[in-house]
Amino acid sequence: MEINESKLKSILTEQREESQHFVEKQRLQFELFVEKERHEYQHYMGVLKEDFESKVQLVGEQYHNLTEMVGSMMEDVQIIKSDVHFLKGALKKKVDYEEFETLEKRVALLEAKIKK
Repeated sequence: MEINESKLKSILTEQREESQHFVEKQRLQFELFVEKERHEYQHYMGVLKEDFESKVQLVGEQYHNLTEMVGSMMEDVQIIKSDVHFLKGALKKKVDYEEFETLEKRVALLEAKIKK
């Protein structure tokens, strides 16, 4: 088989077209693969975003509840402090039980002397 210039050009053209077709096919497959991977990545990132946002929201709600609890406890402590202050003042004015018993005995003795 003899190869002349036109036959050689024909063979080379055919090979180039086959190569271009193969490269185009590979490029399309790669683009499809990249598109699929991009879609999966975006889906995964969306799931991560939703999970992160829900956890941040949960932490925010817990922080808000703790703040409310601390505020309530501060109010309770203020009430307790005022009650303790009131009780301290009231206790200073009262007689303790032993002094009351002694006074009770003295009054009983005086009453006994008066009745005689």
